[in-house]
Amino acid sequence: MRYFWTFFWTFLLIQMLAYVTGSMIGTKYDLTTGSILAVAATIFIYIVPLILPNDPVEKH
Repeated sequence: MRYFWTFFWTFLLIQMLAYVTGSMIGTKYDLTTGSILAVAATIFIYIVPLILPNDPVEKH
């Protein structure tokens, strides 16, 4: 369920970002571009925690 909600909120926020930036530069809103960016951002969000180390840092 957490994967669904991550995708849901990422999708909504990326669509909002695509709309606002498109309006600022004077282009029309494109759902396809926002959807592709949302899927890419969601995959990136899923992969980042796998790459980052989870071990505690020892003090030197």
